[in-house]
Parts: sequence; structure tokens; C-alpha cells
Amino acid sequence: MSRHAALLPTTFARTIEGWLAEDIPSFDYGGYVVGDDEKVATLYCKSEGVLAGVPFFNEVFRQTGCTIVWGFEEGAEIIPFNGKVEVAKVHGPARRILMGERLALNIIARCSGIASRARRLRNLADMNKFTGVIAGTRKTTPGFRLVEKYGMEVGGADTHRMDLSTMVMLKDNHIWATGSITDAVAKAKEVAGFSIKIEVECQSEAEAMEAIGAGADIVMLDNFSPEGLRTAAQSIKTHCLTSQKQVLIEASGGITEDSAAEYMAPGIDIISFGTMTQGVPHVDFSLKISP
Repeated sequence: MSRHAALLPTTFARTIEGWLAEDIPSFDYGGYVVGDDEKVATLYCKSEGVLAGVPFFNEVFRQTGCTIVWGFEEGAEIIPFNGKVEVAKVHGPARRILMGERLALNIIARCSGIASRARRLRNLADMNKFTGVIAGTRKTTPGFRLVEKYGMEVGGADTHRMDLSTMVMLKDNHIWATGSITDAVAKAKEVAGFSIKIEVECQSEAEAMEAIGAGADIVMLDNFSPEGLRTAAQSIKTHCLTSQKQVLIEASGGITEDSAAEYMAPGIDIISFGTMTQGVPHVDFSLKISP
């Protein structure tokens, strides 16, 4: 059992149930063909990556009446030799293995892909002696967010806010609709309790200073160049030190795995990556029943 599995809400089993219902809304014709003879299927990994999504994979096959024996711990970095490596064995009636096959593979392939990118980014940060937070974003697939955020956790990244209810993030549209950063932060403070942080997306150092003056907990320096980011971060941290304000600085906007090292600067507390979930390559898995 993965140590991260304890994070999951009990409701995730209902989500899996719904996905199975989506895939088998009426008759399972292929299942009829193969019948209920007991079989063993082998889960192979055919590309390098971090194994993630084990609890979801397990739940799919628990609901179809199968059992699984794993050969790797979740979070392990898998490197296939000679094209593939055996990761797990699924035991059960043939039709029930195939009932869950595609759903389970879809989940583990994407979750592992996200975990793999998260791990690479965290390793890159360590190589560059960057001690700040490596985070994802809310740019997730509707209905699949829990799996994708879980992959970030397994890979060693921060999930960032889970949803609109877990943190106040005032972006450009909030500011424009309200009239100013100061007014937007004031309105947020009217309803956000002491346990909810307020973050403001800023396009300039001047906007960041306004957000800090209004009482923001975090300022996001959005779409800054690496050089501009370093300069602004140093200025903001100096201002916070002299004014005795504790504010976190987040760098975001267009930062990729290839450019990340340029943004790992002193004074940056968080770097967030939309690319941790968007356009991420999946890890290649297959499930094969033994003859």
C-alpha cells in the first residue's frame, strides 16, 4: 500500500464506480466471449517513469472482483530493460480482468506521467540548490483532478490549491472586474477566514507592492522574464524585511521543464508549472493475460 493512499477520500471509490459504469453502460460483449475462467494478467511498463496511481488501479480491480500483487512500490522509478519490465500481476476471471483493463491503464499511465514530470522538476530544483516549493496548478482535467493532484504528490511536488474553496487567488480578471488590487483584496478579506490565504497575480513589481500593502499573503509574479523576476523578487523581499511583512513570492506563467532552472532564484518561494499536467507525456503500460 502506498503511503500516499492515506490522503485519498473514501469517495474516490464512487468515482471509480462511475467510470466503470461509463465504460460498461449495458452489455459487455467481449466479456461474454472470454468467460469466467481464472486467469493471470501481467502489468508491463514499457517506458521510463515514476509509478503512481496504485490505489486507483487497485480499486478498479477490487470492484471487478480481481486481486493484484505488486512488484514495485508506488513512487519507484521504473527503467524497462529489453523493452519492458513486469510491474504487477492481476488475478481473476478473464472477463473481469478485461472489464477493468482499459480504465486501470488509462489512470496509471497519466498519473505516472505527471509523477514523472514532478520528480524531474523536484530533482532539477535540488541540483540547482533551490529550496523553494515546486508546485502544480489548477490546470487539471475535469473529473480527473484527484488522480492528477495525487500524481504530483507521489512525484514530490506540491499540489498548489486543490480548488476554488481552498485558497483565494485573485487573478487579472478579478482585479479588472473589481477595479483595483486593493479593492479586490479588501473584498476577499470580508469573507475569507483567518485560515485561508490570499494570493494576488501581479504583472509588475508595482502591482506586487500594492498587493502587499493591501494585505496579500502571496504575490504571484506572472510571466516575468528570468532577469526581471530576480530583480523584482529581491526588491520585494527587501521591502518586506524593512516593513516587517511576511509575504511569499510565487513565479508562474510559461515556465517549462526546459526553462525552469533559470527561474530558481533567491527570493522565490514557489515555482508553479501548468505543464505539470498540460501536455505531459504518459508512461506506457500494458496488461497481458497469460495463455
